[in-house]
Amino acid sequence: MTSYDYLLVGHGIAGAVLGCELRRRGHRVLIYDEPRPDAASRVAAGLMNPVAGKRFALTWRAHDTLPTALAFYRALGAELGETYLQEAPILKVFGSLEEQQQLLTRAASGADPWQGFVAEIDPRPLELPGLLAPHGGAWLRGGGHVRTEPLLAALARQGQAAGWLREETFNWQALVAEPAGGVAYAPGGVRAARVVCCQGAAALTCPHFGWLPLTPNRGAVLDVAVPGLSGAQVLNRGAYVVPGAAEGQFRVGATYRWPPFAPEATLGPGNDDERELTGRLAGLTALPFAVLGERRGVRPAVRDRRPLLGCHPRLPWLSLFGGFGSKGVSLAPRLAALLADHLAGAGALWPEADVARYAHLYPATPNTETAPQ
Repeated sequence: MTSYDYLLVGHGIAGAVLGCELRRRGHRVLIYDEPRPDAASRVAAGLMNPVAGKRFALTWRAHDTLPTALAFYRALGAELGETYLQEAPILKVFGSLEEQQQLLTRAASGADPWQGFVAEIDPRPLELPGLLAPHGGAWLRGGGHVRTEPLLAALARQGQAAGWLREETFNWQALVAEPAGGVAYAPGGVRAARVVCCQGAAALTCPHFGWLPLTPNRGAVLDVAVPGLSGAQVLNRGAYVVPGAAEGQFRVGATYRWPPFAPEATLGPGNDDERELTGRLAGLTALPFAVLGERRGVRPAVRDRRPLLGCHPRLPWLSLFGGFGSKGVSLAPRLAALLADHLAGAGALWPEADVARYAHLYPATPNTETAPQ
């Protein structure tokens, strides 16, 4: 059997970023991945937004995560010989005079609630090509977007050529813990000191983490053509509008649907997701547009909207890296470094992201654990 330091399961953004981090530290890493068309990482527009939501709140630990993410994707693009990160301003368009006044009041209240990520609040009508913004908007800096699908494809090609990626189904039941530590995986002929589940929403299929409050959340993204609309920035008003690969093309998203999901057979042209997103796009531009395509991905959502990383409470060789929801691109690089440090015994995890915060949900009866002992 071939021995590895780490065996990772899943090669979405979480697994890909953690794999890069571990390889850069000199570890022997093997990743198993079963490519899925509904994997959120391959569908997402890769937006990194420092200020988001209806309350216009600063993203969780933005100063800890966003600079690390930008540096990570710059370096990875240089390594792969292509640019995947687009550092661009984000324009939060005000939907009403009331929304404009609320933000101006917050900005004038004293301490900067956005810690420098808001570059300017402009209450005047904005005259950008094709844009409807009669109440102005707020310009955000420190973010951007990543072309996740081509990035993951490039890493997969590299991994298959170098032998650190196997695109095949992983069988959790085939893991066998070894007396001296670590595990053996007979179907692949490998041993590993540690195993990390990086399967996103598919982590629900792992028999060892079913006790965690991880819920699938399905989102739709539209590819649209809007000739004449400014593509110099990301637009945001109820939905994001991210510049696409070609001039005049954009990605519009995203919706949030909870189980039970509507059957795929009912999701043809004119479905609820498309109507919702085209309606939001129509609130941003009066230009005619065409829907070029629609894709859906299933995100791994967590009850308290914080990631899940750290060690299994009973299996010292097993860890989880996931639960990023819609924030995987921005959070994964910093948290991958944090987890790598922690597994090497060199640092503690952030308590609000540690799986240990849900240890009280773990089955109290040892026999309920189906993992290999």
